Amino acid sequence: MARPKPATFDKQKTVADNRRVRFDYHVDETFEAGIALVGTEVKSLRAGQGSIKESYAEVRDGQVWLVNANIPEFSHGNRNNHEPKRPRKLLMHEREIEKLFGAVERKGMTLVPLSVYFNGRGRAKVELALAKGKQAHDKRQTIKDRDWKRDKARLMRDRG
Repeated sequence: MARPKPATFDKQKTVADNRRVRFDYHVDETFEAGIALVGTEVKSLRAGQGSIKESYAEVRDGQVWLVNANIPEFSHGNRNNHEPKRPRKLLMHEREIEKLFGAVERKGMTLVPLSVYFNGRGRAKVELALAKGKQAHDKRQTIKDRDWKRDKARLMRDRG
């Protein structure tokens, strides 16, 4: 019997965050995946460089790929430096990949990365979200709710 997964992932050092995802999508479920990187990519990430703003993940040939994530070239690298926007393979269990593939194909959901981080053992990980896109009226409602929470907190603070 498999061990249950922890509710939150063991994030030690967050390198890149995609905060816009929670505004643009209804996040249904999150997954943790390892990233297959070359040496200079790891060094760039450890230096705090990297962006996942326009990136997404896709399932191709039974494997998950992180597409359009930008990890800039390492400043002290040589001519064998990596390509900054190359597709990177994500390491996941086969059962998880099948679950993601089914959700993307049948339900029309999207795989978006929430964050890139190093876990407690020093491994580079990606937090993936299975999400469904919001429409304009959903985004307006999100803005209203956020503003109301802010005003409510301000009122409660002022009243003591």
